[in-house]
Amino acid sequence: MRQGPMGVALVGAGAISAQYLENLTRMPDLEVLAVADLDRERAAARAAEYGVPTGAAVEEVLADPDVELVVNLTIPAAHMEVALAALRAGKHVWSEKPFAVDRAGSRAVLAEAESLGLRAAGAPDTFLGDAVQTARRLVEEGRIGEPLTALTLFQAAGPEAWHPNPEFFYAPGGGPLFDIGPYYLTSLVQLLGPVARVAASASTARPTRVIASGPRAGTEFPVHVATHLGALIEFENGTSAQSTFSFQSPQRRVGFFEVGGSDATLVLADPNGFDGELAIITREGREVVETHAAVGRGHGVLELARAIRAGRPERASGELAAHVVDIMASIDEAAVGGGFVDVASSASPGPVLPPGWNPLAATLLDSPS
Repeated sequence: MRQGPMGVALVGAGAISAQYLENLTRMPDLEVLAVADLDRERAAARAAEYGVPTGAAVEEVLADPDVELVVNLTIPAAHMEVALAALRAGKHVWSEKPFAVDRAGSRAVLAEAESLGLRAAGAPDTFLGDAVQTARRLVEEGRIGEPLTALTLFQAAGPEAWHPNPEFFYAPGGGPLFDIGPYYLTSLVQLLGPVARVAASASTARPTRVIASGPRAGTEFPVHVATHLGALIEFENGTSAQSTFSFQSPQRRVGFFEVGGSDATLVLADPNGFDGELAIITREGREVVETHAAVGRGHGVLELARAIRAGRPERASGELAAHVVDIMASIDEAAVGGGFVDVASSASPGPVLPPGWNPLAATLLDSPS
């Protein structure tokens, strides 16, 4: 087994790659070797921007023996294909959310990883930030009594207001459910456990959208997914949650997330972030708990690399990401068919990160010569 910092390459040089590179290049346990993209010039420019040695074609990255872990930042429709190619090239893989656009894609990636003895893990990793980790500790310490319910809300006008190429947000694997849902649903699973069944309703405000910013402003494009979903979620342990995911409201409400217990309510920070203010609300008053994150996106890649080196399970596992895909697919089906839809998969949350877990520490030392 290899030792020392893990060799990493990014596939996909789009907007999200900047956030990953800003953080991954600061982590001593990772060595970012390359950025790859179908557009090699874009890959080279992104690599140069962050001091990464190589901007490459995807096939070059997959053939590089020093690359052990591929960070898959392609559009959702390509997540399964790129993950499978990376695995077949002998690489572990981390995929941006969603893990796949459907259950079959998730199962295919997990089966391939298992057959090859490799790891397939996936975003979001925001739950590894101080906010959700602290929230888990508070719940497990009994600070709200017995957890019973949760309420989450995300509503906004839609990403075409700010993204220069927003079509993929409205294609299969997108929409408010598959784009935003993973943050909320993954955090709910962390706090309340795996989901047993769901019910839902949905609507689509209009059949087309118009790009509002960037060089393609004014371009109209079709909508292929529901743009508002309201879900009732029942967990295996008998708790429940109500969640709204919407891209059709000019009244912006994002980051609303609370868990109700028998003794108190826990109000969380936006699950699309790594830190922020938590609050425990009782009949007697409101206690504020501040949380802070040393780094942002990339926690999951690092935790995966450390888990591989240590021979232990990773926390942002493929099983967890696939369970969230199953939940979202079930919400979609429930919205179309009515009634409850059972969620066949399950995934138990991993242990809370230990106190003092530091993404900027050097913990993977080279083996002695």
